Amino acid sequence: MSYKSILLNLNIDGPIEPLTRIGVDLAKRFDARLIGFCAADAPLPVTMAPEGAAIAAEIWEQSRDEIRRRLNDLKGEFGGLAGGTVKTGWYGEVENPDHALARRARMADIIVTGAAKGASSGDSYRAVDPGSLVLRSGRPVLVAADGAADLPARKVVVAWKDTREARRAVADAVPFMALATEVIVAAVDRNPDDWIRDSVDDVASFLAGHGIKARTEIIKADDDENNRLVDFFASVNAELVVSGAYGHSRLREWVFGGVTRSLLDEVWLNRLMSN
Repeated sequence: MSYKSILLNLNIDGPIEPLTRIGVDLAKRFDARLIGFCAADAPLPVTMAPEGAAIAAEIWEQSRDEIRRRLNDLKGEFGGLAGGTVKTGWYGEVENPDHALARRARMADIIVTGAAKGASSGDSYRAVDPGSLVLRSGRPVLVAADGAADLPARKVVVAWKDTREARRAVADAVPFMALATEVIVAAVDRNPDDWIRDSVDDVASFLAGHGIKARTEIIKADDDENNRLVDFFASVNAELVVSGAYGHSRLREWVFGGVTRSLLDEVWLNRLMSN
């Protein structure tokens, strides 16, 4: 198993060089095609006066033309950074970023994105909501650490919880773990029992079948399990965290499980998440 098509989501407001360098490195590592992607749109100006509708429409089109020019500039910048080093493609779209990227996910094995604001997307017309992306795309999403220009992934930690989403994430992350020098399957619980130990042992056995040697870690949490897990990542210098993403839609907004939101907000981490 490997990644042969990587969809790289770039922010229209940049800078795109750090994330593009990560994408290029991953494409080389997995002998994959790197597809640059950027989408943004402009809100339609609100006017109460009937005579203002034509002016509002004109302003809206001007804003969208500016986006088109910016997308063309980014296409050139992406080509300059990645072209000639790996196989590439490009898609720039004037559309809601969440909708456009979720649709284009069908062409990729994995999506790579940044999330400088953590679980909060900021301007929804110009930036992808990372949580929505994980829950809608049907593909593993690698959320790169803020400002990082490389992703060595030599030490990988699986944030294990015995759910469908976590099982999916472990399977999706096999290509990374196969190249890692150390893999840890970690579970956190206030009252660890034999069921949890059997669970992490089964994950380690699954990975062993792929030639991946993993050690297991049961973490006892006396208070906040999320904080205890994040502290563990820091203590072992995790370079990539693998986890399931849990959430559901409520009134057009995604409501996340505590671990999912906590990990998205830890912008210093590289996180591979699946739903």
